Amino acid sequence: MPKILKFSRFSLHDFLVAAGPAAVAIIATCLLAYWWVDPSPPKHVTLSTGQENSAYEAFGKKYAAALAKVDIGVTLKPSLGSQENLQRLRDPSSDVDIAFVQSGSTQQEEAERKGLVSLGSLFTEPVWLFLREAKHVHQLTQLKGLRINVGPDGTGVPKLFKEILSLNGVEPADLTLGALENTPATVELLAGRIDGLVFSSAPDAPLIQMLLQTPGIKLFDFVQAEAYTRRFPFLSHVVLPRGIVDLGRDIPPKDYHLIAPTATLVAREQLHPALVDLFVQAASDIHGGAGWFQKKGEFPTASYTEIAVSPAAQKFYKGGAPLLQRYLPFWVANLLERMWVVVVALGALILPLSRIIPPLYVWKVRSRVYRWYGQLRAVEQAIEDVSQEHRESVYRAQLERLNDIEERVNRISIPLSFADELYGLRSHINFVRRRIAGLMKPD
Repeated sequence: MPKILKFSRFSLHDFLVAAGPAAVAIIATCLLAYWWVDPSPPKHVTLSTGQENSAYEAFGKKYAAALAKVDIGVTLKPSLGSQENLQRLRDPSSDVDIAFVQSGSTQQEEAERKGLVSLGSLFTEPVWLFLREAKHVHQLTQLKGLRINVGPDGTGVPKLFKEILSLNGVEPADLTLGALENTPATVELLAGRIDGLVFSSAPDAPLIQMLLQTPGIKLFDFVQAEAYTRRFPFLSHVVLPRGIVDLGRDIPPKDYHLIAPTATLVAREQLHPALVDLFVQAASDIHGGAGWFQKKGEFPTASYTEIAVSPAAQKFYKGGAPLLQRYLPFWVANLLERMWVVVVALGALILPLSRIIPPLYVWKVRSRVYRWYGQLRAVEQAIEDVSQEHRESVYRAQLERLNDIEERVNRISIPLSFADELYGLRSHINFVRRRIAGLMKPD
């Protein structure tokens, strides 16, 4: 029974030999496609955030937590703010892959955008000008002679606020501009050693929340906010509604008009598309809800950014998360989505190979039988035209040769579907043997 099973079994060895070149071609195609599409993103990324107690710092922690769920490590690198983040992205020696950048930071410098892509706008970060209440300031021209902290040059605020002052005919030399970071500047304001300070941040920032509720500190009302947005396209006009901070205490006591750039996620253009997908999906979860200055679903968006939006991010904004990532774990979905090139290549290879390999397999199996016909033909040629004196020895030698051939043929194992050809060979061996036996009979 085991011999019958062995004899009737499909010849995997012959199939592999026949399909060998095709298998090599398929494997080579898969490896080439895998290298080309680069399906596996790096498991670590560095995000440049902002100052201590800033919205950038707070949101950076949320992104790190979101990507940790799919085993992507995010290193948060504090910075002074938008301008320093932009410098890090442009510096080839920096390890920063992605950063928060304020809209308008590269508005007039085309070279600053080279090699960078935007992942979209995340939220509005209004310009907050907090002043000591004793200073009765209703117009920016009344800031002359005051001590106003605008933050260090690494933030986007100094450049933006100087442009705002310029529109109002106020030169930087007309007042004292400080360069303290947000936290120490707040301490100085509360101590009365400066007259005001400027932030550009989301309202979630702890310092913003505190100053909005601090007695003796008032928020400047940009009553001409709409005019500013016409002069600076990257700005938008937002309204801080009355009572939004504390309805019971009616804080603030009226609507405040503010001008607001938007915070954007900017990355180096070589950032892996799968990581772009993850960051944009995280942005949708983190910033997609309703807020003080936005409706649900308004952010993130491909608008309000002067840096070109990444193709992978644009696909998300148009159609949402990739289909497979909605139902499969990230790593599995990403592999399948990015290896579609392999599927196409395999299809292009397998279709013609499916017509070539079966005949090759048949030829390979039959060749194990057919090659013995060459031996039979050699025996027949050996007994032709033999001289009378050598006939006996030649015939006996060829009979021994036939016996050897038959013994070796009997050890051949081929699939049962080719057994008729094996039996045909054996009958032909007997035919030649009978012929020699007939020639050996005396005349």
